Amino acid sequence: MLRRELLLAPAVLLSGAPLKRVAGIVTEYRHWSHADVILGRILGGYSANNQHQQSRCKLVSLYTDQVPANTDMSRDFASRFGFRIYPTIREALTLGGQRLAVDAVVFVGEHGKYPTNELGQHLYPRFELFSQILDVYESSGRVVPTFFDKHLSYSWEKAKTIYDRAKKLNLPWMAGSSIPVTIRTPVLEIPLNTPIAMAAGVGYGPHDAYGFHLLESMQCMLERRSGGETGIASVEWIAGDAVWTWLSGEGKWSRPLIDEAMRRNPRKEAAALEKEAKNPVLFHLQYKDGLRAAGLIVGPSGAEWTFSMRRKEGAAIESTFFGLPQPGRPLPHFDGLVRCIDEMFVTGKPVYPVERTLLTTGALAFLFESKRRGTRVETPELAIRYQSPKELWFQRA
Repeated sequence: MLRRELLLAPAVLLSGAPLKRVAGIVTEYRHWSHADVILGRILGGYSANNQHQQSRCKLVSLYTDQVPANTDMSRDFASRFGFRIYPTIREALTLGGQRLAVDAVVFVGEHGKYPTNELGQHLYPRFELFSQILDVYESSGRVVPTFFDKHLSYSWEKAKTIYDRAKKLNLPWMAGSSIPVTIRTPVLEIPLNTPIAMAAGVGYGPHDAYGFHLLESMQCMLERRSGGETGIASVEWIAGDAVWTWLSGEGKWSRPLIDEAMRRNPRKEAAALEKEAKNPVLFHLQYKDGLRAAGLIVGPSGAEWTFSMRRKEGAAIESTFFGLPQPGRPLPHFDGLVRCIDEMFVTGKPVYPVERTLLTTGALAFLFESKRRGTRVETPELAIRYQSPKELWFQRA
């Protein structure tokens, strides 16, 4: 503790401001869990843009919904760093008192032993746990800046209920993936109000957890288009051999974009798409303003995330890879994410709009419904309007 206090002292003295007190509400805290890679950077500092700095916040309390045997880190870290573990969410936010007693909250409802439904959706209790956080805000008569990791729920109804309740409370919050704020190779910074006609993304991994990253990596680009975001009109889940049929027919427009997105990945050897994509799944998104987008999940591992787009028919394809050409230290994208969390907790102002994650949450939920039905699903519920900030931050080094 003394060593940590000495490391933090210069930053605190220079800023003249005390560290913001953070409560962590997590499903579990083990090595490389999202609780570890987010809260660990609040405890030990982060290196956004390759410059290490201590957080301007400190973790003072923690609630863990599960405590995995032999791999839990929270109890050991509590003794090392001096934060307290509470048995309930309310006590973690009130520090054992009657009212909210912290300056900010990090909520991580990712990882842990929770059921999976027949569609492959992991049924994390995000709605149930976050509702308890909102209960404390309501009973205390005030709110604090809050970060909500990943998508809001596997259920659109639960996600919309969370969003509406938070909006009623005027909660300053952010949510979502770490991919939008990682480095882009090459840098592709889309100016606000750029006319975009069509786009594609390529990703990998589990359709629920990593399909969300694919949607967010696409959406952080597409929300920059002319007129701002107006929502998604329909979604369609296409799988297996039906992907190749779609790409050669109705989705022929997307094939050059997907090929370019595949080519952009510096960590993959050049190979025919049909050979590279094992048991592919494609997310087809039709936006309300006419924009078309296709997100391809090529296999269980190795693809990472890439993006491509055309401004209009016949225009040159622009593309980027979310990451570095060569692997470096583990999970550097979380440095950018924690930098944004740190900034919001200090200023009280979200760095990017939570509506992005409301839209991607809904898109993913309805994509799984499309999987269930085996057909395209109209999504009038996703008529979500929002405007991307003029200056959008992401890592440059």
